[in-house]
Amino acid sequence: MKENGKQKTAGLFLVLHVSLLMSSLSGVCSKMAANQKSLIGFALWYGGVLLIMVLYALIWQQILKHLPLTVAYANKPVSLIWGMIWGTFIFGEKITWNMILGALIIFGGIYLVVTADE
Repeated sequence: MKENGKQKTAGLFLVLHVSLLMSSLSGVCSKMAANQKSLIGFALWYGGVLLIMVLYALIWQQILKHLPLTVAYANKPVSLIWGMIWGTFIFGEKITWNMILGALIIFGGIYLVVTADE
């Protein structure tokens, strides 16, 4: 019975992080929309932002039904890390040592918050 609960929690964390990945993609769509020269291109990319955020909001509400609020919110900064990854691969931005240090601090904080309940 206890192992089934751990599998359920692991599944919830997977859904949580997929939703955070989706949320970070809305930032990519926003940046793409800002770079458009035509109104149609802008509208398409901005529509992508809206669609992603509606889906994210629906998933987020379901996550909050099953995970403690502190745990769910402690994981939100992961989308900043996804933003660094998208910036590098899509926009050719460079990841600096300060950004890596910041990411490590974020993950350390997430670890401390999540393991504090155990």
